[in-house]
Amino acid sequence: MDALTIAVIGIVALLILLIMGMNIGVCMMAVGFVGYWAIRGFGPALVLFQKIPFTQASNYNFVVIPLFVLMGQLCYYSGMSKDLYNMFEKLLGNLKGGLAMATVGACACFSAICGSTAATAATMGVVALPEMREHGYEDGLSCGSIAAGGTLGILIPPSTGFIIFGIVSGASIGALFAAGIIPGIILAICYIISIAVVVKLHPEKAPGRMKYTLKEKLASLKGGIAMVVLFVLVIGGMFANFFTANQAAAFGALAALIYLIMRKRFTWKIFLSCLQDTLKTSGMIFLILIGAYVFGAFLTIAQLPTALATFVTSLNVNRYIILFVIIMIYAVMGCFMDSLAMVMLTVPIFLPIMNTLGFDTIWYGVLMIMVMEMGLITPPVGMNVYIVAGVAKGVPLQKIFAGVAPMVIGMLVAILIVCAFPDVALFLPNLMGLGG
Repeated sequence: MDALTIAVIGIVALLILLIMGMNIGVCMMAVGFVGYWAIRGFGPALVLFQKIPFTQASNYNFVVIPLFVLMGQLCYYSGMSKDLYNMFEKLLGNLKGGLAMATVGACACFSAICGSTAATAATMGVVALPEMREHGYEDGLSCGSIAAGGTLGILIPPSTGFIIFGIVSGASIGALFAAGIIPGIILAICYIISIAVVVKLHPEKAPGRMKYTLKEKLASLKGGIAMVVLFVLVIGGMFANFFTANQAAAFGALAALIYLIMRKRFTWKIFLSCLQDTLKTSGMIFLILIGAYVFGAFLTIAQLPTALATFVTSLNVNRYIILFVIIMIYAVMGCFMDSLAMVMLTVPIFLPIMNTLGFDTIWYGVLMIMVMEMGLITPPVGMNVYIVAGVAKGVPLQKIFAGVAPMVIGMLVAILIVCAFPDVALFLPNLMGLGG
C-alpha cells in the first residue's frame, strides 16, 4: 500500500474517531503514530512519539499561549467585562435593540484582552443576559447576540487562533494580529446591523429602550479606559516592535494583575482560580498541538500536502473556485470540530495549496478564522451556543440557534467583504511594515 493511500485512510479514520467523540488531541496523536508506523516502521514512529511531546511542550514560542490566557482570566476577575458592558449600554441603550447591540460591542472590546471565544461568550452571558431579560428582551435574541458576539474572541487580537496559525504556518503573529482588527470591527458592525434588522421586523423581541443623558454617556466612557490602555500597551507594543509576542503576553499578564490589585479585587483564592483555569485551558491547547504535530509528521512523510498542491495546480479552473471549495470544507468542519484543532489539522494541508495559487498567507489566515467562527454558532455542534445555553438555564437550544441565525447572515456578509477586498485584512499589516 502506497503512502498516499495510507494518508487518506488515516484522515478517514481520524474523522470517524472524532464523530465517535474521541478527544481531538489524542485522536490526532494516535492516528499520526499508527500512520507513521505503517510508512516508516515501528522504531522511527516510536522515536517520533518520544521526541514531539517534549519538543513542543518546551518550545519557547508556545509560552505566549498560557500568558495571554492568564491575562484574559485576570481581566475577567477585575470586573473589566462588566465595565465594558455598562459603557456600551449607556452608548447604545437608547436604540431599538440597543442592549443586544451593546452586548456585541462589549464582546468586541473584551475580545481585545481575552483572545478566547468560549471565555468571551461565557463572561458576557453572565453579565448581559440578566440585564436583557430585565428589560423584556426575547431569549432567542439575547442568547443569539451573546453567542455571536463571543465569536469575536478568536478574530480580534490577541487571538489564540492567530497565535496557533502563526506558529504552524511560520507567519508573523504581529501581522496576523494587525490583520484581524479591521475584519473584527466589520464583523461586529455586521452583527449590530443584523440585530437592527431583526428588531425592525419583530419589534416585540426588544421592547425596552433605555434613556441616558449625554453626561451619563460621557461618564460611562471611563469603563473602557482600562481596556484601551491595556490593548495599546500590549498589542501596540508588539506593532511598534517594543515587544516580541511572548514579551507582550508577559507584560499584559503583569499589567492585568496590577489592575486587579488596583481595583481591590485581588485575593489568593481568585489568583489561584486564574492559575487553575489557565492551566486547564493551556493543557487542552497543548494536547491538541502535540497531537497535531504527530499527525502533521505523518502527512508530511506521506507527501499528501505536496500531492494535493500539485493536483490542484493541474486543474484548469479559476483559483477562486478552489478557494470557495476550501471555505465550504471549513464551514462544514466547523460544525463538528474545535476551531483550534481545525487550525492544526488543516493548515499543513491547505496552506501549500493557497501559496501555490498565489493567495497571501496573512489574508488566508484571517479568512480561515472567520469561516471557522461560523462553526461556533451553527448546528449541530455550535460550541458558543452550548456555552450560552449553559448560562441561560431553561432556554432550548433550538431557540438559541434560531436567535443566532440572523448573525450567521451578517457573518457571511463580512466574509464576502474580506474575500472581495483583501486589503481590508492586509491594510494594517502593510501600513505597519509587518509583512506576511
